[in-house]
Amino acid sequence: MSRLLERGGIELEAGPEGLAVSGDVDFDIAAPLAEAGSAWIAGQPAGTRIVLDLSGVERVSSAAVSVLLEWTRQSRRAGVKIREVRLSAPLARLTRVAGLDELLPLAP
Repeated sequence: MSRLLERGGIELEAGPEGLAVSGDVDFDIAAPLAEAGSAWIAGQPAGTRIVLDLSGVERVSSAAVSVLLEWTRQSRRAGVKIREVRLSAPLARLTRVAGLDELLPLAP
């Protein structure tokens, strides 16, 4: 895996499956995190199928959901398919409450 961003206890890594985030995502890190992931997604060939793994994000935060939504938009623009989204339990609860669980290909 290649590290795309490491700041304030947050790590974003890219690997053969896609992107993986760990740490507590808050609004201070959301913009740089979204930008780094979006740049990586934009560099993938159209038709690529990726996984967005946020299972390492333990603190519930709408900032993490915002990053996820930005990556989803960037994927559509780049013609990249999101095969699966992996969420931590707290983040999964937040996406359910927000009604986003039906819009994302969530891992079981």
